[in-house]
Amino acid sequence: MSSEDRVQVAASFILQSPPGEINDVLNDVRVIVDDDAGLEEGILPALREYNIAQFTTVEVPGEQHQTIVSDFARVPDTEEERYLDPRSTTSFVFNHLTLEATDPQSEEPSEVEPQRAALESAALSYLSSHYHDGVTTVLALSTTRFAIQIVSNKYNPSNYWAGRWRSHYEIDFESRTIQGRVLVNVHYYEQGNVQLSTSNDLSISIPSAVSSLSPASSASKIFALIEAEESRCQTSLNDAYHEMGEKAFKGLRRALPLTRQKIDWDKTMGYKLGAELTASNRTFGAQAR
Repeated sequence: MSSEDRVQVAASFILQSPPGEINDVLNDVRVIVDDDAGLEEGILPALREYNIAQFTTVEVPGEQHQTIVSDFARVPDTEEERYLDPRSTTSFVFNHLTLEATDPQSEEPSEVEPQRAALESAALSYLSSHYHDGVTTVLALSTTRFAIQIVSNKYNPSNYWAGRWRSHYEIDFESRTIQGRVLVNVHYYEQGNVQLSTSNDLSISIPSAVSSLSPASSASKIFALIEAEESRCQTSLNDAYHEMGEKAFKGLRRALPLTRQKIDWDKTMGYKLGAELTASNRTFGAQAR
């Protein structure tokens, strides 16, 4: 296999990295490729795609909070790839390999900043109530459209599991709709490798009365609708887990023999021979009687 082919394989591994384990994957693929310079150049597009898809978070330079790196946060019409933190009206350059933000620059707030800021305040309140170490970014897409992104990660390598929750919502006050998607990834890897990857598309109608409310009140109503839908998503996941545990996983298990001991598969020929000898003895005994 050529070096280019190995880099392509490495890139595919990168895109499938479980939550919080991309550094482990990178260390493993370095051994496969055995060419650090070629690997870094070859996998940068895959790293960019992975970071954006997974809502990678970064500390905003000069600030005490994190923001989400995404296509929606990309600052348009710039020579270098810059991302916006609307909370601090700061843009920065993001290194997809080192996951660092550099070269901060001030940006003008959007013309609908009061509504965007109100949605952000409601989003932060929602995070503190429902997510552990969650991060949110709220962006103005136009005068009536806004994007809300939420990510919450939980890594527990000592117990061999990791998980990530991602939510993306596009709010359109003109059409009075919320189009959203919830994505959940969980990885269990104690003496095995089990992954859950699921997504749930949401479509929510905004009551007509909401558009006449103040920015703070309308934002509160928006997140009440989001909370109800995300609660339903969590309930359906819990129900699915319960059903898998009670039905699907039990069906996959091999029942123990009557001895309540696991079979030693290296001795299966001995078991077979013993069964044949037992059958022969029974036949001989029957004939003797």
